[in-house]
Formats: sequence, structure tokens, C-alpha cells
Amino acid sequence: MKIRFDILRRKDPESRPYLQSIDYEAASPEETVATALTAFGEEGRFTDTAGNTVEPVRWECSCLQKKCGACAMVINGKPRLACDTFLFEEGKKGRIRLEPLGKFPVVADLIVDRSILFENLKTLQVWSDETVRTDEDNTDSAYEASRCLQCGCCLEVCPNFCAGGSFAGTASFVPQARLLVSLSGAERERVRKSYRKHIYEGCGKSLACRNICPAGINIEQLLIRSNALAIWERVRK
Repeated sequence: MKIRFDILRRKDPESRPYLQSIDYEAASPEETVATALTAFGEEGRFTDTAGNTVEPVRWECSCLQKKCGACAMVINGKPRLACDTFLFEEGKKGRIRLEPLGKFPVVADLIVDRSILFENLKTLQVWSDETVRTDEDNTDSAYEASRCLQCGCCLEVCPNFCAGGSFAGTASFVPQARLLVSLSGAERERVRKSYRKHIYEGCGKSLACRNICPAGINIEQLLIRSNALAIWERVRK
């Protein structure tokens, strides 16, 4: 199976991006984009369609098992995980375009700086000083929220998120949802105030993130549940 990869590359943050096309011969259509990128990382193995030797393509990976979210990138216009994108899915037309996530600063090639994700988690104080317990009423929501990979795919499609803005986005809201259903007293009130300021007031409810999550988190249901706990409960009181 022969596929032409069009990769938007950049040597460093200050350099101009350029598109490089590389032909790849897959041993099996069940190979993933991550398999091809691993091959593109080998020094001097490939030449591009212009006859130039391909410098190793830089990208991030860790588990390669859809567990860490490190290999998130834009594949044929859609944010996905390279390890979970099969060539028979995206390479049907014989071509696959790869770009770095657009909502974060580019470091090099397909690597972006996603540190804003963790800065937002610190701003929202997504932790608890008390023991978090689950029961029959909140187990499902707590488990659903715990599956977030912090990959940033949801933020890529969000029309309201921008790095450095007051709206922290779905990647921060999901961990907060876990606390909202589990905490009580002063700790829960702290999370409710933070949720209202950094999530509820900035979310346009477009739900563009609904079907983009690689982990398959039911974001819509978590959002409904979290709004009910953090916003409407206060209105009733």
C-alpha cells in the first residue's frame, strides 16, 4: 500500500513552515500513522518527491497505545492520535496530510508546546485536600472524567479556546467534573467558583468537542451534569 504523506514542517519556532511530500510503502494497511512517522525518523532512509533527503521528522510519542495522548496532531484536517489512525482509514485516496496542532506554539515539525494545559489545571486548582470518595450516584461520572488524556484534541476544534485566554476549555473542565461530583463543603464551593469563571462563562456550548475525543469521553453528559452541580444548584439556593 503506497501512500504519499504531505507533512507541514518547521525547523524551529522562528523558522517558516514548509510542506514536504514523502512517499511511504506500507507493509500492511493496518499500519498506523505512528508507524510511518517512526520510519520517517530514521536518518537518510527517505527522499521526498523533489529528490531531497528527508531529515528525521520530529513528533512526540510515548505509549503508542492510545493511553497518553502525546502523539496528537492534525491528520487530514482533523485532530487525532497518530497511534490510533490507521492507514486504511485515512489513506484511502493515497494521500495523508499531517500538521501540528494549531492552538499551541510549534516547537519543531509536529511537536507543539502544550504546557498551557497544565498551567490551566494549576489555575483551576484541579486537586483536592480531602479524600475524594465515589458512590453509586457519582461513580460513572468520576470514571468518565478520569479517562481524559490531556491530548488537546478537543481544544483544537473549540471556537472559544485560545492559549492564554480565560476560558480553560474541555481539557480542564473534564478533571473539574470529577471533583464536582465527589467533593462537598468548602472544597466543592471552591471548585464551583472556578468552574463558573473559567469554564461556564467562556463556553459557547457549540459542542464541537463532542465527537473528537480519542478516549470517547461523553463530554456532553459531563457538561450537563457539571452545569447542574456548579451553576443551577446555586440558582436554586
